Amino acid sequence: MPSTLQKIKSNKAHALDEALKTNSTATTLDLHGDSIRDNGTQALAEALKTNSTLTALYLQKNLIESNGAQALAEALKTNSTLTILNLGSNDIRDNGAQALSEALKTNSTLTTLILYGNTIGSDGAQALGEALKTNSTLATLNLWRNSIGDSGAQALSEALKTNSTLTTLILYGNTIGSDGAQALGEALKTNSTLATLNLWRNSIGDSGAQALSEALKTNSTLATLNLEDNSFGSDGAQALSEVLKTNSTLTTLNLADNEIGSDGAQALSEALKTNSTLTTLNLEDNEIGSDGAQALSEALKTNSTLTTLNLEDNEIGSDGAQALSEALKTNSTLTALILEDNEIGSNGAQVLSEALKTNSALITLNLEDNSIGSNGAQALSEALKTNSTLISLNLEENEIGSDGAQALSEALKTNSTLTTLNLEENDIGSDGAQVLSEALKTNSALITLNLEDNSIGSNGAQALSEILKTNLTLSTLDLRSNSIGDSGAQALSEVLKINLTLSTLDLRCNSIGDSGAQPRHF
Repeated sequence: MPSTLQKIKSNKAHALDEALKTNSTATTLDLHGDSIRDNGTQALAEALKTNSTLTALYLQKNLIESNGAQALAEALKTNSTLTILNLGSNDIRDNGAQALSEALKTNSTLTTLILYGNTIGSDGAQALGEALKTNSTLATLNLWRNSIGDSGAQALSEALKTNSTLTTLILYGNTIGSDGAQALGEALKTNSTLATLNLWRNSIGDSGAQALSEALKTNSTLATLNLEDNSFGSDGAQALSEVLKTNSTLTTLNLADNEIGSDGAQALSEALKTNSTLTTLNLEDNEIGSDGAQALSEALKTNSTLTTLNLEDNEIGSDGAQALSEALKTNSTLTALILEDNEIGSNGAQVLSEALKTNSALITLNLEDNSIGSNGAQALSEALKTNSTLISLNLEENEIGSDGAQALSEALKTNSTLTTLNLEENDIGSDGAQVLSEALKTNSALITLNLEDNSIGSNGAQALSEILKTNLTLSTLDLRSNSIGDSGAQALSEVLKINLTLSTLDLRCNSIGDSGAQPRHF
């Protein structure tokens, strides 16, 4: 027996059904999380049979089952305007997927179909595969977090051999093993349209990675390949490295969480010395260590195309940071370097600082959770006094304290390029907040400042309030979890009466009571 809320949601859908039958202007309808269920979906489907303006329909998280999907499928057989249909996080299962597949055989307008989290198995994937053999308009198919398995992947692979319109296929979390990857590899050898393939969180293993690598030797359209969390190691990385030496279309490669180790990193580094198309490489959580970082550094000295390198959680240590720093002194293309959680310490921060004094390409540096301490912060501050390209610096959870904040404040007084600074969870205290406030009196570049969880208290909030009366650039200030209390909130409230640039102020978890939350008349 549906609850009253569910009845209301269903009735709302019925009302929308009547409106859509006559409305001639609405192009997008978003009912995300409205619990319209099958009855409401059936009502909307009836409207779609005659509506001629709606192009996007978002029905994710609506408790829709196979009957609702079947009703939508019937509508798609005649509807000629809808291009985007999102049925994510429902429960249409194989029967629903089969019904939609039948509709896709004749529908000629839908370009994006999102079916993530719908308990679709191999039968549903096989039906979709059959539809893709004849459908000539669908460009994006999202089957994230279903259970299509190897047989489902094989069915879709068969379709990819002839399909000439699908450009994006998302198969994240579908229990696909090496057999499924091998089938996809065979399809990629002849397919000439797929540009993005997402296989994150499957279990293709080394043999699956090797099969895909073989395909990439001849494939000339795939630009983005996501193989994160796929249970392969250095052998899979080595196979991919070989193909990168000759492949000229892949621009983004995600190999995060695969335990490729230093051997895998070294193999990829060799490929980067000659590859001229890859722009983004994600090696997060791969245990590459300092040896892997050193190998990548050598590659960066000559590589001229890579712009983003993610080495988060790889235990590269200060030695790895040292090697990367040397590369940054000559590399002129890398714009984003992510070294979060790598145990580089103050020594690692100091060598990176030296590189920043001469590097003129890096714009984003993430050093979160590296225990750089106040000494590391001071070294980076010295670099910021002369560096003129870095715009985003993440020093979250680095134990920099008030001394580190003091050093950064001095740099901010002269630096004119840094726009985003994250100092979350660094125990800078009220003293740190006060010195940063002093810097903001003259700094005219910083737009986003994150001071969450820094124990700045009411005194720190009051200091920041004073500077916000004159600062004309800061637009986002995060002060969550700082115990600023009522007096801190009141001080900030007063400044909001005159400040015209701050657009986002986050004060969650600050022990603010009734007096601090009193409405202000601006």
